[in-house]
Amino acid sequence: MSNASIVSIHPYFKVQPGKLDEFKNLLPEFVAKTATEKGCLYYHFTISDDVVFCREAYVDGDAALAHLDNVGPLLEQALGIAELLRLELHGGAAELDKLREPLGKLNPQWFVYQDGVES
Repeated sequence: MSNASIVSIHPYFKVQPGKLDEFKNLLPEFVAKTATEKGCLYYHFTISDDVVFCREAYVDGDAALAHLDNVGPLLEQALGIAELLRLELHGGAAELDKLREPLGKLNPQWFVYQDGVES
């Protein structure tokens, strides 16, 4: 697998006042659903005050789209109690192109892979 095929998604959610515990209760459900996905490389949540960040990566754009389909209903539930502050998508140009139409309405920032080290 090449770094140019990997797609990472970086969403930042600002949780509504008094709703952080409710949002946190969704996290194990997100993780359980994502654990069944063969194309997921990693999937983690971190929290700073009322901002929840999901650190996630997939083998390619198709796997990222499959993930979004898989967690769609949970994501809708989360967005009922949180605002999407920022969304970044990182990956090779060809893989990001697969995501531009399906995710364009969310106004993400697109980061195109240039160079790096693989281990």
